Amino acid sequence: MDALIYVLSINGLIFLISLAFYYVPPKNINKIYGYKTHRTMQNKNCWDFANHLFSITLLKYSGIILITSLVLTFLNPTMMSSWVPMGLMIVTLFIAVMITEKGLNENFDQEGNRKTKK
Repeated sequence: MDALIYVLSINGLIFLISLAFYYVPPKNINKIYGYKTHRTMQNKNCWDFANHLFSITLLKYSGIILITSLVLTFLNPTMMSSWVPMGLMIVTLFIAVMITEKGLNENFDQEGNRKTKK
């Protein structure tokens, strides 16, 4: 497979998904679309916070990874025809989830109640 098509199908797809999350965020708690964990589905405040933070983080990091992948495709197409684009996509998702979970831990308790400022 051509390296450019491979990168666009892997890293480009995650960027398009991040655009969808950013511009069409889930309005209500649902089981189909959104950043869904047990804690985020406990109440609307937690749901809105997590989906907003996740969409911004995913958009930022998937854009960075897409640009990096495209540059690397032209510099070393053989490397970008291997597992590297898929690995970069997994790293992007991991970063977005970790930042979202950190934000949830800083702002909400385990029951989904917003923490008070000390």
